[in-house]
Amino acid sequence: MDKKALEFLEKYVNTASPTGFESPGQEMWLDYLKPHVDEYFTDNFGSAVGVINPEAEYKVVIEAHADEISWFIHYISDDGFLYVRRNGGSDHMIAPSKRVNIQGEKGVVKGVFGWPAIHTRKSKEQYPKVDNIFIDCGCTSKEEVEKLGIHVGSVVTFEDEFMELNDRYYVGRALDNRVGGFMIAEVARRLKENGDELPFGLYVANAVQEEIGTRGAEMLVERIKPDVAIVTDVCHDTQTPLINKKTEGDLAAGKGPVLSYAPAVQNNLLKLIMDTANKNKIPFQRLAASRFTGTDTDAFAYGNGGVVAALISLPLRYMHTTVEMVHKKDVEQVIDLIYHAVKSIKNKQDFRYIK
Repeated sequence: MDKKALEFLEKYVNTASPTGFESPGQEMWLDYLKPHVDEYFTDNFGSAVGVINPEAEYKVVIEAHADEISWFIHYISDDGFLYVRRNGGSDHMIAPSKRVNIQGEKGVVKGVFGWPAIHTRKSKEQYPKVDNIFIDCGCTSKEEVEKLGIHVGSVVTFEDEFMELNDRYYVGRALDNRVGGFMIAEVARRLKENGDELPFGLYVANAVQEEIGTRGAEMLVERIKPDVAIVTDVCHDTQTPLINKKTEGDLAAGKGPVLSYAPAVQNNLLKLIMDTANKNKIPFQRLAASRFTGTDTDAFAYGNGGVVAALISLPLRYMHTTVEMVHKKDVEQVIDLIYHAVKSIKNKQDFRYIK
């Protein structure tokens, strides 16, 4: 990966963009994408789309989601402690002792998820739950908290930032799925730098609000009305302790992109992607997703009268924690696979099962 791309990825991952408040990351992403597309647009809730060949009738989407999990302040106690509820699938088990950034009306306020010291937990062990974790921002009263600009509805993100591990992994909070936005932007960059001419319109889409149910993608499918959608998101690496491969599948970071089987995945598009991978010697893994993929693929597949959709996933360790890990090689191979798959699609290609 070149230096400029890596610098962008690090800055992008470190920029807090929680569900419903994605604009800071989206503006940064658009600035990176703009030189590689013909035009762009945004919608009312912050999804951002760069377009190549906007006049084309046949429309292909490559898509990721921009939002990260977070917390909302929903109660401030009289003695100045802050209680939270989830904004997306935030993990209460990892919260105690974590440093946080509280987005207040006067700017970012620092805080910590406090937890009673081990010395004081003698009679009965307590475990973190959504209703007992709390944030301490150094205040002693509700009034003092409010003077800092914190209120019910203020959003909270963990402070942890991007790093590289053993020259092999990228690590950070919000790799799910900021790394997806990075990868589709890199596809657009490669198309531009290689001078590739596409016979259709390509929509490079970074959707909001996936973490609460694919809401941004639902809006985009109505706006774009695409014919084909290739979605990229993360899936679970299952090689670490405490994960049951019989229930979660056998997937490994470092062994290539993951291709899913599910009713929402259109099999002819999936075959095109697999053939593309084999032709270009890109290794891939397989995942049976069952009833739904749990990603924006579902929103695209069942929108606009049925969009030909498929999912290319990136194996990730420790999802929805502050130390999410992805393998560098997998990131490059997902970019390669999306790039070559897009180039393999023909103008007005008919993917129907029965003709």
